[in-house]
Amino acid sequence: MGNFYKDNKDIENVIDALDLTEVATLLEEDFKFAKEYDFAPKDAADAIDNYKRAIDICGDVMANRIAPLAEETDAVGSVLNADGSVTYAPGIKLALELFGKTGLLGVQIPYYLGGLNMPCTVLTACNDIVSRGDASLMNIFGLQGIADTINMFGDEEMKKTYIPKLVTGEWTGAMVLTEPDAGSDLQSVKTTAYQDADGNWFVNGVKRFITNGCGEVLLVLARTEEGTTDGRGLSCLLVEKGPWVKVRRLENKLGIHGSPTCELVYKNAKAELCGRRKFGLIKYVMALMNGARLGIAAQSVGISQMAYNEALAYAKDRKQFGQAIVNFPAVYEMISNIKARLDAGRALLYQTARYVDIYKGLEDIERTRKLTDEEKAELKLYQKLASACTPLAKGMNSEYANLNAYDSIQVHGGSGYMLEYACQRLYRDARITSIYEGTTQLQTVAALPHITTGTYSQMLEELEAGEVAAEYESLKARTKAMDAKFNEAIEVVKAANNNEFTDLCCRHLYELAANCVMSQLLLRDATKSPELFDKSMKVYLNLAEAEVAKHYNFVKSVDVEAMESYRKA
Repeated sequence: MGNFYKDNKDIENVIDALDLTEVATLLEEDFKFAKEYDFAPKDAADAIDNYKRAIDICGDVMANRIAPLAEETDAVGSVLNADGSVTYAPGIKLALELFGKTGLLGVQIPYYLGGLNMPCTVLTACNDIVSRGDASLMNIFGLQGIADTINMFGDEEMKKTYIPKLVTGEWTGAMVLTEPDAGSDLQSVKTTAYQDADGNWFVNGVKRFITNGCGEVLLVLARTEEGTTDGRGLSCLLVEKGPWVKVRRLENKLGIHGSPTCELVYKNAKAELCGRRKFGLIKYVMALMNGARLGIAAQSVGISQMAYNEALAYAKDRKQFGQAIVNFPAVYEMISNIKARLDAGRALLYQTARYVDIYKGLEDIERTRKLTDEEKAELKLYQKLASACTPLAKGMNSEYANLNAYDSIQVHGGSGYMLEYACQRLYRDARITSIYEGTTQLQTVAALPHITTGTYSQMLEELEAGEVAAEYESLKARTKAMDAKFNEAIEVVKAANNNEFTDLCCRHLYELAANCVMSQLLLRDATKSPELFDKSMKVYLNLAEAEVAKHYNFVKSVDVEAMESYRKA
């Protein structure tokens, strides 16, 4: 029997490199839950062992039950029935049943609501593994943010009514944000919600591109304040599936066929306010989307992992001119580049998850007691780091997934263009990752404040201070040289003091930051586990240096006056 966790030591080693002792202590509130639940961990070592057991179960289910059905799921997809209900592909239906029994649909949910009370890092690892087996399943498995949002912002009655059913897989959920005329610009949402004389809420409007919009628990972004036109008039409402919500159509998509993408019509749909009025976009949806973006980053890494596996296996098996094509430099360079981008992107992904875990753990404690000054400072720091790294992880890993899937097809040659090979499915599935939950262009905008205020520069300075193996000192010097170019590019943009020029350079500064950060993280991992990451470190550093030089030269050579040529284009 296979196992997508046990056959990939990279995941375990990256998790070990993070040291989740502090995360476990925060989540278990100094392990007080062990007195209430006999299955709760008694110390950090026990907790981390539980985390690995959960990921191991996920790896087992995916390898042996779900991945073998991925091609069927892609071919069959979801079906919209005459009565407006949606039937999942058999592989998706089976996955929800199996994961519901394991508890893995409630990774971050507290014990008392039926969850595992585990960190974002565990959910990230599961999303990574699930996406390797079937990227479309992650879109439903990864919607655990619905239950998490209700847990964070809903009242106790709402939590106890909806969360246990989401955890068991009896119900599924959806975040219902996008509209025909409001995609990335969510401030323009037109769907409305009103209260009747008895204080009951009702929702009216049309939503489009809704992942799993056929789910039973729908968190809807709607305008509750009459006369408003911006985000301050929006609230988050929970709508339970019923005759007041119609799935008007399923989108006919390029990929991710196992995940139904719905167009929904709400006609006086009964609703409950989730959290406070007017905080829908400002607080609740942004929290939900940040989690979703990390989920897409994990989905992208899982796709990259499968792209690498497929390319390597084919190259070892395919013979030309009397030998396996894996022995040809033109081929093994491509495969090495896929692996290097995969390892660098995974290092950034899991580092980001750890930042999220620390600040969310402190936020949970803050709900029960006042934080110390030291804890407040730590909370503020890790919120900033998570905010900075999430757009890097989502944007870069999604771009890498597209590139790695492309290269995997190229390794396959003509066979890669045939539907019989999985690499074509990966290519189709990968394309959406750099679009949904905020395009790569929007990720650069989200990262820009952290570029100009020095968040990434401070991160790099701290990473530079880390010890490396003696044989990596020359590599460390090269990473520091890249960091210096990044900082110099920032100063060039600041000195121009022109907002349009800053926006033009934004993508280049973003990629400078990402390449520098990932190089430092991969160097750290190679120092701890050279048997796993030595080759990827050396290959990635070559790739990163070329990218840094390209973006550095753009910023240095394109001045404010030269922007006119870009406008004309």
